[in-house]
Parts: sequence; structure tokens; C-alpha cells
Amino acid sequence: MLRRRVINPLALISLLTLAVLAFFIPLPWWSFAIVIIVWFFITVCGSFFVGWNYHLKSLHSNKKSGDNWVSLTFDDGPNPEFTPKVLKLLKEHGAKATFFCIGQHVENHPDILKQILAAGHSVGNHTYSHSKSFGFFGFQKVKAELQKTKSIVNHLTGLKMNLYRPAFGVTNPQIEKAVKTLGLRSIGWSVRSLDTTPRSENSVWARITSKVAKGDIILLHDTSEKTIAVLERLLVFLQEENLQSVTVERLLEIEAYE
Repeated sequence: MLRRRVINPLALISLLTLAVLAFFIPLPWWSFAIVIIVWFFITVCGSFFVGWNYHLKSLHSNKKSGDNWVSLTFDDGPNPEFTPKVLKLLKEHGAKATFFCIGQHVENHPDILKQILAAGHSVGNHTYSHSKSFGFFGFQKVKAELQKTKSIVNHLTGLKMNLYRPAFGVTNPQIEKAVKTLGLRSIGWSVRSLDTTPRSENSVWARITSKVAKGDIILLHDTSEKTIAVLERLLVFLQEENLQSVTVERLLEIEAYE
């Protein structure tokens, strides 16, 4: 798998090698351009595809699990309209999940956060603002966002969250540094539902069920009626396939809180 700490030195060495060769033989300008373009392309892809672990190592599944477990995860809540519906469905099917919460939403809906925990689910950090420009924040601003959400949840529940879900799946050196400084564990996914896209309910459900298997982490969002409809069908499907949804820390055998 590609890593920033390998690709960056490799790109630099390639450019230096070309520069040395240029003293002895004529080299076209595009030979340098190709190295730069390839480096840039890999870096951009590595920043947006969390599964690459390019900047930051995330945990995406546990295929070595000895149990028929998967983990349902929900981003962007708590949501006063949809999170309670998710909790109701999970309870009806005896399923557990992990909710990666936005700090602002926790401030606005603290009772829903407490309902999540009271039902036996776990919570993780999904930044404070979930700003669309989060990937361009500097280290101090990223750290402040994660620390603020962590402090809000700690104040409300006494729990110190260990888990972090990258906003938009974006990672970069600043986010990596902030996550490591705060001692967080980054959690990715192995099955992305794309439930926030214009895809239909049937399309989202088919996308999940065609891929999901033991050990997978499924990415959903407790933010729409479409996801509720998908979840209702998905929970039945998981039972039919003898798959049980557990919290992500149980699947991965890690700690959700300090």
C-alpha cells in the first residue's frame, strides 16, 4: 500500500536523479513534469481515499474475527429527527452500532447522545463543525475541533472518546498530527453505502448487501429518511445472513474510551 513517507522521498529522489542526469545528457522538460504530476495525483488520491492509509493509518475492518460480526457506523449526528428512528430499529433487532458525532450537534442535542449510550451503543469523534473546508485547516485548528468535541462529550457523559472518523474521509499531515497528538484511533470503513448521494434506496441497499461480509465496517449516516428505510431492510438481511452488528470497538478489539 502507498504511504506518504515512502512516496515523498521517492519523488524527491527521482527529481534529483533527473537533475543530475540533465548535467550530462539533454532531458526533456516533461520528464520532470511527469514525476511531479504522478506525485501530485497519488497525494490527492491518498488524501481523499481513507482506505489507502496514505497519511494516517485507519482501521477499516477485522476479517480475522472469529465471530460473524459486522459493525454499523453512523456519521454526522446526533440528529433529532432521524437518530431516534435509528435507535428504535437497532433495538428491535438487537443490534449495536457506533455513532461518530459532530460536536455542534452534540451541544444542540445532548439528550440524544445520552440515549445512544444508554442503549449500549458507542460514540466517536467526527469533528466539531464538520466544515467542508476541514481538509484545509491547519494543525492547531484541527486539534481544537477534535479537542472541543472530545471535551463536550466528556462533560456530558464522563467519557473520554478514543475513536475518530475522518470528516469526508479526508486525511492529510495536519490531521494525522492532530489525531496522534490527542491519542485518537482513526476508524475508516470497508463498505461505503453512499447514502448521502442522490442514489435511490434500492441502489444504496444493493450496494451494501452485495459487498458486506464478516468483519466489515459499514458507513451510514443518521441524517435522512432514505437511510432509515435502508437500515430497516439491512437489519433483516444481516439476520438472514447470520451476521450480527456490534460496536466498532468490539469488532476491532480496541477501546472506545480512555
